[in-house]
Amino acid sequence: MEIVSQLLPFVFLIAIMYFVIIRPQQKEAKARAAMIEALKKGDKVVTNGGFIVTINKVEENFLSVKINADTIAQITKDSIARLYEDVISKSESLGKA
Repeated sequence: MEIVSQLLPFVFLIAIMYFVIIRPQQKEAKARAAMIEALKKGDKVVTNGGFIVTINKVEENFLSVKINADTIAQITKDSIARLYEDVISKSESLGKA
């Protein structure tokens, strides 16, 4: 019985860490993977480098993106940070507050 009372705080600590750190991180990863899979031609995205680009072609592991009227580049799907519309809606909500 003494061992159980000594281990109980560690069990609670692990449970709290799971619900505070691990679970939200997994949920965010699933949402990001779903967002990347839902990308289509014409979507505006922000890359990890900070470029705002338009998707020109979706391939299995890569995206062809249009940086400006003359430049088309190929990037990996992992280099997409977020949709550009998400950035606009966040900045508008901050401006109204």
